[in-house]
Amino acid sequence: MRYKEIISRNLSVNIRLSSFERENAGEHHAFIEGNDTLLNANTQYANIEEAIRSIAEENFPHTATLVMKRYFVSDAVNHESLLHREKSANVAVSIVQQAPLSGAKVALWAYWVENARVNENGENSVVMQHSAYSHLLDMQMHSHGNDEFAQTEDVFTKYTQKLKNAGCSLADNAVRTWIFVQGVDTHYSDMVEARKQHFNKCGLTEKTHYIASTGIEGKYIHPETTVLIDAYAVRGIAKEQITLLKGASHLNPTHEYGVTFERAAAVDYGDRRHIFVSGTASINNKGEIVFPLDVGKQTERTLENIAVLLQEGGATMGNVAQMIVYLRDTADYRVVFSYLEKNYPEIPKTIVWAPVCRPGWLIEIECIAICEAKNEKYAAF
Repeated sequence: MRYKEIISRNLSVNIRLSSFERENAGEHHAFIEGNDTLLNANTQYANIEEAIRSIAEENFPHTATLVMKRYFVSDAVNHESLLHREKSANVAVSIVQQAPLSGAKVALWAYWVENARVNENGENSVVMQHSAYSHLLDMQMHSHGNDEFAQTEDVFTKYTQKLKNAGCSLADNAVRTWIFVQGVDTHYSDMVEARKQHFNKCGLTEKTHYIASTGIEGKYIHPETTVLIDAYAVRGIAKEQITLLKGASHLNPTHEYGVTFERAAAVDYGDRRHIFVSGTASINNKGEIVFPLDVGKQTERTLENIAVLLQEGGATMGNVAQMIVYLRDTADYRVVFSYLEKNYPEIPKTIVWAPVCRPGWLIEIECIAICEAKNEKYAAF
């Protein structure tokens, strides 16, 4: 993985890039975040958008196509007009109120792929075609149901049907979900139950498998939305191309404490492996919280757990392309920021306010890793 840091004084943004470089098939992730918190929202958003354009022009081959961008915002309702103004055609756009703890009003995760064909596939959804595969990114799925159970049920039902219409299924093709729950401390359990019931209908059980996922606090531009879901699936993969990573020495199966997601999933292609590490916290293989009330120790244990999952997938922290860090207590920001800057300074990342589903977890981290692999029986990415 090649990393690069850019500090743009003209745009008042910090940019961290990662690039997995292969001829005609490079992948690039970036986190962009304002470094002048005195600027108003309009200026901060405009600078972010200009930075997206300049990154591509100055750092990637001209064949690199922007596929996805997720905005982490401090005030989704009031910033909606700024986001709508900047929406791009043929780009999957995700917006979630998880305030950047640097003090910026907005941070952005962006993803580019070289020589990809990207087409719209509905609102905030795209199909990215590359080699023998179609990558389906469905963002901002939400419902007008009366409560979090109804909203979750409705979104998963519609998503499952959309996958079916595309020749896919939830069980065979869905790789990763992100589930944002407004008021996670009170609304998470009903979302979990609705997801479990839908998964059972689709043949996803503790005896088969689940999907890598993060379930975390997050708010949408519509205040009545309690559950907001982003999802990623791949058409063209065989079942054996997906390997579920357990980290059994450090982590327990999630169904033991009533939830239904996988700790991590690896997807094999002919020339590389993608590893999607779910939201991971300071937990042991009995499902117990490790180091209560100590965010520094919880950070260390969380990253130890992630390293175990990556190792199981044949990767290291040096293969991590991006990282999202969620904190429950805003007062913990400096401790976590200092630790990450000391130990993992190059990895593109953002730290946002987003309480985890269990109050005792002070921090949760997810990441994506990409490592080289040679699998002659599979088509290249």
